[in-house]
Amino acid sequence: VQLQASGGGLVQAGGSLTLSCAASGGTFSNYNMAWFRQAPGKERDFVAAISWSGRNIGYKDSVKGRFTISRDNAKNTVYLQMDSLKPEDTAVYYCAAREGSYSRTWSLKNYPYWGQGTLVTVSS
Repeated sequence: VQLQASGGGLVQAGGSLTLSCAASGGTFSNYNMAWFRQAPGKERDFVAAISWSGRNIGYKDSVKGRFTISRDNAKNTVYLQMDSLKPEDTAVYYCAAREGSYSRTWSLKNYPYWGQGTLVTVSS
């Protein structure tokens, strides 16, 4: 499966952005999906995950209550709605996909498929 992330940009603190990740070349509903992010000089870090059905969802603690992951299997797309953005949310955001079990969703090693990343910059 190929993944194409979009929707990044520059936003002021307290603002909102919605990221999209469009999938092609596979059966999207077979894949558990996730968003990761990588801030300058830091390792890539888990943000949120959603199971193939949408019934199971998980978030990094620091984004709970501010970010919402969702998916539309008819449109082969996963979304990340980001509200109340903070400067520390500044990073390149990557979507990722994996088949099989919805477990250890926070580990990037479990995701064989990655999008190219989209930059989110939050100004103070």
